[in-house]
This record gives sequence, structure tokens and C-alpha cells, in this order.
Amino acid sequence: MSLAFYAAQSTFSDPGELVARYADLPHDPAHLARITRDLLIHRLEGDIFGHTHPVDRLHDDAETRYVDDILRVLVSRDGAPLTRRREPADRFVGTCRDFALLHCSFLRHAGVPARTRSGFADYFGDGGFHADHVVTEYWDGERGWLLADPELADPFVTGHWNVDFDPMDVPRDRFLVAGEAWRAIREEGADPETFGLHPPEQGPFWGERFVSGNIRLDLAALNKVEPLLWDVWGEAEGEPGEPLPEPARLFYDRVAPVVSGDVSFDAARTLFAEDDVLRTPKTVTCYAPFNGPSRVTLR
Repeated sequence: MSLAFYAAQSTFSDPGELVARYADLPHDPAHLARITRDLLIHRLEGDIFGHTHPVDRLHDDAETRYVDDILRVLVSRDGAPLTRRREPADRFVGTCRDFALLHCSFLRHAGVPARTRSGFADYFGDGGFHADHVVTEYWDGERGWLLADPELADPFVTGHWNVDFDPMDVPRDRFLVAGEAWRAIREEGADPETFGLHPPEQGPFWGERFVSGNIRLDLAALNKVEPLLWDVWGEAEGEPGEPLPEPARLFYDRVAPVVSGDVSFDAARTLFAEDDVLRTPKTVTCYAPFNGPSRVTLR
């Protein structure tokens, strides 16, 4: 049952009326990752590609929640088949979440069970920092669930980050899903300052409070709810960077194992359905980095 669930599109990954654009897509997960990579550019990758993003695209592209809308943006800039590599100026300007979601959409269309996973990667730079990141998790008939990072599907990008592993089989000690990151901090003594959007000296988005938010996002993704990374709900009171209150820490101590290791489909579904703090409501608060906070009703 769980594989069939993840092989079907979600509200977020459904290409809708643009599904005809998928007609020529291959079925191979690695090939689909490369196609994803060649359609999107991360909004922090301008320097890597020698490109300056127009300001309106920085503000608006990455606020696009749904794949059908991402596809409309792509087609408006270049109407070529999706299998044709776009120049940086014609790509959708997104984030890691958009890479993973579009890759999942392609995989699900091909009948491959897939889901996005929120967590922390240690391969973007040096110094032992674990950067906030989203990847794809897809089903391999021989090996089970594998992590893939479609952002790294271009060897040029892989080389830039000096990545020494197969992007279609990301080692699980190089990308920690959010529950594993929480347990590393709470159970193994990992430094919470090394987990976040960026190191503490660059802003407040790090530590236990930030990791707990990623646990909510990851549990939602395991239930095929894939909102923007700055869509917030069930947030404990307090400002970014402030310590979590002890009851909240104990709460996530109980939640983290559910989204760690070999995830139990039934346990993840039940927890999401029954817990009002964790379940994504119809209306969320979006803390858009450029466009400012707003209340958004999801489809």
C-alpha cells in the first residue's frame, strides 16, 4: 500500500493540465534527475553559473508551491520539450525543495514511488556545518529507499561542491533527515549550532528550534504534503534562534523516531492525522524571504 501511495501524485506534485509535457520523459531516475537539474537553477547559484537573476524572479519563482505552476513558468520562458536543457536565464529560479518536488513529480509519473525529505546536508561547504536541505527519496526495487539529490545531477555542480558520492545514492550520514538530526543533537551530543539554514553568526535560523521545524516539514512530506520551506504551522512560541521550551523538546523527542531510519508508513500516517500541532492545516503562515509574511490557504 505504501509504495502505491508514493507512486501517485500529490496536490503539490501534480502537473495537472500540463501532464502532456511529460509524454517524452524517460523512466530512469538518474535521467529524470538530470532533466530536473537542467530546468531549474537555485536562487543562490547565480555566481556558480555566471548569471544574475532578475529581481522579480528571486522574489516570485521560489514562492511557487505547485508543480503545475512551476511548469507554466518554464513553458512561458522556453516552450521547448522538458527534455531540452535550458540556459540559466530561462530556468525556474527555485530552492532545493523545488528540485526535489519536480523530480518526485517526474518519478511518480513514471510509476516510481518517490517522496521529498527535509533534513540537513554536510556537503555544501566546509567546517562541519549541516545545511538545511531537501532531497528526493525514491524506491529502488533491489535496495529499497534511496536518497537522491537532483541539485547535484550536473557534474559541473557536483565538481563545484567537491562531492565524492553518487548523487542518486546520497549516503545517509551525509544527509541527515530531520528526525535523525534531532536525535544526533539530543541523543549523541551533536552541536545544535551546526544545524540550520546558515551558521549562527549569519542569522538566527539554526539549532533545535530550526530542526524541529524541519521535522514538521519532513512528516508532512511523508504524508505527501509538500509546502514551501517557509510555510509555518504549529510553531512553538518564540523567535528564531531562541531555545525551545522543555515541553517542546520532549515532544520532538517522541516525534523524531517516527521520521527516522526505516520509516513506518502507518506510524507516520497516524501521527500526522491525529496530532493537531504536526498536521498541516488548510491555512498556513508563509514567511516569504522577499515578499514578507502572509496567511496562505493551500489548495
